[in-house]
Amino acid sequence: MTEEKKSLNFLEHIVEEDLANGMNPKDLRFRFPPEPNGYLHIGHTKAIGISFGLGLTYDAPVNLRFDDTNPAKEEQEYVDAIKKDISWLGYQWDKECYSSDYFQQLYDWTIMLIKEGKAYVDSQSSEKIAEQKGTTTEPGINSPFRDRSVEENLDLFNRMKAGEFDEGAHVVRAKIDMEDPNMLMRDPLMYRILKKSHHRTGDEWCIYPMYDWTHGESDYIENISHSLCSLEFKPHRKLYDWFLDQIYDNETIRPKQREFARLNLSYTIMSKRKLLRLVNDGIVKGWDDPRMPTISGLRRRGYTPASIRKFVETVGVAKRENVIDVSLLEFCVREDLNKTAPRVMAVLDPVKLVITNYPDNEEEWLEAENNPEDERAGSREIPFSKELYIEREDFKEEAGRKYFRLTLGKEVRLKNAFIIKGESVIKDDEGNVIEIQCTYDPKSKSGSGTEESKRNVKGTLHWVSIKHAIKAEIRLYDRLFNDEAPDSHKEKDFMDFINPSSLNVITGYVEPSLKEVDLLEQFQFQRLGYFNVDPDSKSDSLVFNKTVGLRDTWAKVKPVSNKQANNGNKPQPNKQREVLAIDEIKRAGKKYTNLPEEKREALKIKILEAAKKVEIDELVSLYATAAKKIGTRIVVTLALGVVLETKNINPDKEAMDFLLKGKEDANELLSKEAQILASKYNIR
Repeated sequence: MTEEKKSLNFLEHIVEEDLANGMNPKDLRFRFPPEPNGYLHIGHTKAIGISFGLGLTYDAPVNLRFDDTNPAKEEQEYVDAIKKDISWLGYQWDKECYSSDYFQQLYDWTIMLIKEGKAYVDSQSSEKIAEQKGTTTEPGINSPFRDRSVEENLDLFNRMKAGEFDEGAHVVRAKIDMEDPNMLMRDPLMYRILKKSHHRTGDEWCIYPMYDWTHGESDYIENISHSLCSLEFKPHRKLYDWFLDQIYDNETIRPKQREFARLNLSYTIMSKRKLLRLVNDGIVKGWDDPRMPTISGLRRRGYTPASIRKFVETVGVAKRENVIDVSLLEFCVREDLNKTAPRVMAVLDPVKLVITNYPDNEEEWLEAENNPEDERAGSREIPFSKELYIEREDFKEEAGRKYFRLTLGKEVRLKNAFIIKGESVIKDDEGNVIEIQCTYDPKSKSGSGTEESKRNVKGTLHWVSIKHAIKAEIRLYDRLFNDEAPDSHKEKDFMDFINPSSLNVITGYVEPSLKEVDLLEQFQFQRLGYFNVDPDSKSDSLVFNKTVGLRDTWAKVKPVSNKQANNGNKPQPNKQREVLAIDEIKRAGKKYTNLPEEKREALKIKILEAAKKVEIDELVSLYATAAKKIGTRIVVTLALGVVLETKNINPDKEAMDFLLKGKEDANELLSKEAQILASKYNIR
């Protein structure tokens, strides 16, 4: 490690210092200690990566210990899920341990502390105990039961264990100092009565040790050298050490608690209690819903272990709390899938395309490269025929010079196939295009080497042969919350920020090579994004989840700084800051109605320009903007008009509802802009 000291994080420096001071490298042992009261989420990956990463760095064992001291909230289901997630991430633990294995030892040590006058049974209510704790500026008050005799305390504690008392009748507290400036030292609880069946010990115990009393002692029993935990446990360190002082034997390893900043992610909830609420309230379809930040949810959505490990590595180990933009996580999975995911063709919003000069009953199989990033991936054959599906947004009857997709009178190339030219369209009674008629150049086949095949055309479209296409359910996922920090509003519930458009289920068509796929297998749908096979899939009904789009949004935002990441000289994505177009529009909304007319018109021009770089799904989440945020609603209306025009798409029901509501608004600016757009698309 000496050659790498310049790039060590502060936890590695601590280990290095201990080794330099004479610690035997063979005595190093780390642990990851989850509570089995929920599924692991993306925030846990940092703690997992740190502990198991140190184990790999120093060739030291790492325990997986379940701190299972609260039977009211813990289940075997969570234990199994946690083990599965850690293994999937690519880590292997040395010993599988449970705090419940140490219940008898903890009980015996508590008897010892009572005999030494360092613990007592308190018979007050929890409310009374809390009241006597004092405040950060006022000392606490001793319990009236603090000076019970050793004999009475032992008798009560044994009767608590025997089940003679109801829950809440008694607790055991450490006798430390009710005037200590650290409120955790003011006679903390060690045991409470819980008449609940434990997932491992059954009904053997009806008293259960508190977390603070259990955690450090479990580390001690397991010979953990470095007990690494998140920053919220820093105030607990003094109590951690006090409990160890009472039982420490100089002949054994004494654990050292040290803290690091936990991982916070934008647009995400990290509380297991609140994630459970999302599950119980039916907002999501379970802990592994692809919108959840759980590891199981990320796995189902198509994230890879390598991408998550890369994300944790890039974030680094910090001493101060910070919020990481979710775009970095998306950047990491996009980079990984770009190297590994096979390219296939799928059409999600189909419009029929007929090649009029192609023989009616003919079909041919064309060669397509599986992954240009991986020479070993080889190629496959895809069928081509007279009638195809292309994306509806890939065609306009008339278009400007900067439109490089299909339009009447101009040529584009069909990916891996031929050059075609738009000739005419067929419309339904409402004027919607239902069929595009084209001609093709039979000598322009991709890779044929002919002069015609080398002809330069600016646009390339993906497609599927209608005759051979497989219908599939496509689940398009967006962020579960509209707000960047849904858990940070004191006067609002985080549920107020649920994104109503976080899931959009559509029917698409995929090429026939996907007829036989494995569950969770990942693909790049060309020009659309990365998708994987959902476990709901069956052989006759495929279901795909959208993992992430092709667009690299992370490159356009400020990366994690070295101060945030504390990550040495590791390269960060794109050091230059460039504001995302959608963020520019949001900022404009905050001041739009407060400007004089001249400046407002100038800002309007900037909004319309920025909207050209925005995707429709970036606007959807803003439709639900509160009525009082009139400026935001106006700029979203302006941006919506540009996006519909540049993408050549029609407003869907959500957009229509948003515009109808805007038309009826009392604000003249909003009403006017909404009326103009509604009239253009005949929305009434």
